[in-house]
Amino acid sequence: MKSRGTVLVRTGHGSAGVASVPGLSTAAPEADAPTAVLPPVASVPPVPPVSLLEPVRPVIPARPTRPPTVPVHSPAPAPAPVPLPDHAFRPPFADTPGRNWAGPGDRWSEAWGVWTPVGQLPATPPSAALPTARPGRAAEQAPLTARDVELVRAGVAALQPVADRATAHFYALLFLRHPELRALFPAAMDVHRDRLFRTLLAVVRELDRPAALRATLAELGRGHRRYGPPAGHCAAVEECLVRTLARYAAGCWDAEAESAWLRACRMVSSVMIEAAEEDARTSPPWWQGEIVRHERRTRDVAAITVRPDQAYPFRAGQYAALETPWWPRVWRHYSFAGAPRPDGLLTFHVKAVQAGWVSNALVHRAVPGDVLRLGPAAGSMTVDHAAGPDLLCLGGGTGIAPIRALVEEAVAYGASGRRVEVFYGARRAEELYELDGLRELELRHPWLTVRPALSGVAVGPTGGLLAGELPEVVGRFGPWSGREAVLSGPPAMVRRGVGVLLRAGVPAGRIRHDPVGGPAVG
Repeated sequence: MKSRGTVLVRTGHGSAGVASVPGLSTAAPEADAPTAVLPPVASVPPVPPVSLLEPVRPVIPARPTRPPTVPVHSPAPAPAPVPLPDHAFRPPFADTPGRNWAGPGDRWSEAWGVWTPVGQLPATPPSAALPTARPGRAAEQAPLTARDVELVRAGVAALQPVADRATAHFYALLFLRHPELRALFPAAMDVHRDRLFRTLLAVVRELDRPAALRATLAELGRGHRRYGPPAGHCAAVEECLVRTLARYAAGCWDAEAESAWLRACRMVSSVMIEAAEEDARTSPPWWQGEIVRHERRTRDVAAITVRPDQAYPFRAGQYAALETPWWPRVWRHYSFAGAPRPDGLLTFHVKAVQAGWVSNALVHRAVPGDVLRLGPAAGSMTVDHAAGPDLLCLGGGTGIAPIRALVEEAVAYGASGRRVEVFYGARRAEELYELDGLRELELRHPWLTVRPALSGVAVGPTGGLLAGELPEVVGRFGPWSGREAVLSGPPAMVRRGVGVLLRAGVPAGRIRHDPVGGPAVG
């Protein structure tokens, strides 16, 4: 079999928003694909609380007297941006005030009720509580040297054996010294503590790769705008991080190490702040979206279609952070299950996981009319449809969502001579809920091949279904040396899939997926 193409890879599809040190965040669909930087508290006008026992059906308010709305433009996608087909798109809600306006009569905000009276939470931490200057600050802002990188990595290595205690200490210190920040976080901090150290590791790994580091931090800076401008809280995070390091990395901590860490923190913060400010010129920090369709695909999987209040730019293969009114300040990441549509609707596939707050609420409680909040689109698992080798896609479970979106986008562009091969895996046949739709596309487009596989089947193919774990099934059809690959699914599947593809001849640079273990599920 002649093979040339692209392989696509993606990990879990739900995540929780996590606070991290200024700019020290890991990305990441259910996921915090991103990890959240500690945000400043934004003032929220008081609105009457609503019962969360009844579905909220927002009413579009009349436009108030406000400054002119700033149009929302799609940021340049990566890699190799290719314009989408020219649809005559209009924002779904023509009368919705821009930039997520909240005020008298704004029924969208009423979906969340009033959690804290206005005036009790300042928009930014009091300036007196944040250090503004210290001797040697100019030197600390100098570019990082090889010695700085060495010292920062040594500090992280010292923290690794005591990561749980160190992250718990960091948050305790942060909330003790800056109690105004506590309201920005959910009641349960387990996900945030778990992701803080992984965020630190991800950033430290890229300290000597400036281009990759800047791209990662810029995406995090844009994503964390939903918490407010990052500049107001960076000093608080920096202060508590340094104190934590001094306690838990004492064996390698001295004045030189502290200076290196301060320079690294401020470099990371400056990149994130710059990206956030640039993004603020064209996009709101978050969108509100009404659920217009809720379809149960299996007992624990739902396809949820959302109508955003403003034009929402994204590419197939990306994901977004979602927040529900039932679990405020708890964000999870989900992949888009379709390519951009002329009507502006967005679809997500959500699987209810054990003890998953957000996923269970979305699958078992949400109904049409409920209102969600959406962060900006993130993730680089996009495809240049204008050119490129043949594409190989692996989708396991709800990981089929971004794969389906990529196939739809390929249909919209036309295949341009490339072949697209999709391997779709699940444990049981009833869990292949997207198979009929993919096979319908396969019948209409000869360049598309769909191969379903069941890991719960003990022997050979049954009814056109292959038997075995998805990575091993893909390996049996190799070699794949001419392909580009994308993977999306459970972290274990993605890890094994990457190994199989490397052994099957796919270069590492042509294998793409979201960070394994990055998005939190719940």
